[in-house]
Amino acid sequence: MNTIVQDRRGWEFDHDVPERGYRWWYVDGLSDDGAHGITIIGFIGTVFSPWYAWARRGGGGNPFEHCCLNVALYGKPRRWAMTDRRANAVKRGADFIQFGPSGMEWDGTTLTVRIEEITAPIPSRLKGVVRVHPRSVSTRAFRLDGEGRHTWHPIAARSRIEVELESPALTWSGPAYFDSNWGSAPLEQDFREWDWCRAPMERETAILYNADRRDGSHQALALRVRDDGSVEDVESPPPARLPRTLWWVKRPTRSQDGQARVIRTLEDTPFYSRSVIRTRLLGQEATAIHESLMLDRFANPAIQVMLPLKVPRRFW
Repeated sequence: MNTIVQDRRGWEFDHDVPERGYRWWYVDGLSDDGAHGITIIGFIGTVFSPWYAWARRGGGGNPFEHCCLNVALYGKPRRWAMTDRRANAVKRGADFIQFGPSGMEWDGTTLTVRIEEITAPIPSRLKGVVRVHPRSVSTRAFRLDGEGRHTWHPIAARSRIEVELESPALTWSGPAYFDSNWGSAPLEQDFREWDWCRAPMERETAILYNADRRDGSHQALALRVRDDGSVEDVESPPPARLPRTLWWVKRPTRSQDGQARVIRTLEDTPFYSRSVIRTRLLGQEATAIHESLMLDRFANPAIQVMLPLKVPRRFW
């Protein structure tokens, strides 16, 4: 297993990002009552932006010319914002990054995300503050491909989230997760598919990460994260079948009893799904966030033409 120990903290926002590459910081959370959810991703080199994909095909690929704060709000009401922004909208230092009017900041104990975005495809205001409180920070990161072009770092798998939105008016809290990915090549260049899930429990969190690579090899990670931030390898559970989405996106996962079920589909797109599932990991029944990504579909020209409806671009 190809792992590394980070010599810098994962929340530091001033890392180098190479041409055609990317770096993102990801947060998700569910409310304690299960009624609401949120996902937030700060991107340098927005890997799912059609504008960035077209720039790379045209011989360019400056990741700072394609940045955004993606916010997806689930439950009632639902909201989606993902505006592709140019380099002049980005300001950053070790402890903060700004994407136009929105941004992320780390103060040593809390990640604060200030959101001021316009939703798509139907424009509306999305504004508020989200705070993520990690119980601890992990230093172990994982290379996802054989060439070392793609890395994943589960920064704080055991966290709490506080959501305080002004528009729409909404307040809730619950368990949360915070990680980062970075790479020096487009995802679709080195991967065909991947799936991921994280299942928070009372004293630990289970994480599964499976990747099908372009070279025909496969990586399957099964991890236990404890309150002190330690990340341990565990035996990979057997495969479990989940139904495909309405867009016929596969949702492979693993469960110790070989069984899992979908509680709610949060996001269903032609190449990507995000779901809440019920599964069994680390000897416990658990509710997990699950994601599945099909990169051949993302790269399909027909899909690329559709994407600007949900990923508009600011050209100034």
